[in-house]
Amino acid sequence: MTSQTVAENGGIAFPDLGLSDSIIDLGFYDLKWYSVAYLAGIFIAYWYVLKLIKQPGAPMARRHADDLVFYGALGVILGGRLGYVLFYKPDLFLTGATLFGFELPAPAALLDLRNGGMSFHGGVLGVTIAILYLSWKEKLQWLRVHDYVACSVPFGLFFGRLANFVNQELWGAYTDVPWGVRFQTQIGDSLVLMPPRHPTQLYEAILEGIVLFCILAYMFWKTKARYYPGMLVGAFIFFYGLFRFIVEIWREPDAHLVEFAAATGLQMGQWLSVPMILGGAYLMWSSTKRRQRIEPIAGSESVA
Repeated sequence: MTSQTVAENGGIAFPDLGLSDSIIDLGFYDLKWYSVAYLAGIFIAYWYVLKLIKQPGAPMARRHADDLVFYGALGVILGGRLGYVLFYKPDLFLTGATLFGFELPAPAALLDLRNGGMSFHGGVLGVTIAILYLSWKEKLQWLRVHDYVACSVPFGLFFGRLANFVNQELWGAYTDVPWGVRFQTQIGDSLVLMPPRHPTQLYEAILEGIVLFCILAYMFWKTKARYYPGMLVGAFIFFYGLFRFIVEIWREPDAHLVEFAAATGLQMGQWLSVPMILGGAYLMWSSTKRRQRIEPIAGSESVA
């Protein structure tokens, strides 16, 4: 397969960055950065939750956090995949798939991650269901558990967006900014460099990962936000929705959603972010009415 360079000037050619979507390719097994990003996000989030619940007034104990890792990971994967198919490619419900050499009938394409990806909004719903189930099962305050989990999610968002960049997917619109990236696309048998595009994956990694983490960390460690059930998860939902809505301005809509964006005036990601912004704002506003004496399940003392 040959590599051809388009004559446009400016921008950063992706091949010059020396990045590959694979960590190691053994022929029979190809370890992708995307898989490692998911695992890193889950395990670092788990480590951070354990750090958070050591503080006074924690809503759960170590054993609950251990269970939450399993249920949460399941919710992210199943919810993220189902959300992608539901929101972005509903036709896959009617499509079969070949998985590990076996022909599977519809809706088996839900399991075939080579055809499309994952939806963050679907992953949020999946994790929410997981938290609700664990809280019901263990008689925990589900909204306060949400608060602690929300503080740890930016890790996964950061690594996931970096993996999107390495995979050369979810790129932005054409641009003439100096940091525009000339991603590769396949045309026939050739890999062709496109004109410079906004590296929106990196914009999101910074906003949804680093900035969002800093906001939530400040609220948790420097204020009494964790004693107002719903305040932290509300802040997470609000700022994520806001950042996603803004970055979508420079995003390129998926090929099959170009007409949808043109007809509605907003991209699918922006429409899905609007209820998050409104819902997050409501949770933060209403959390002041839920202030209560917090009796710890973990930690060392009650919090008035």
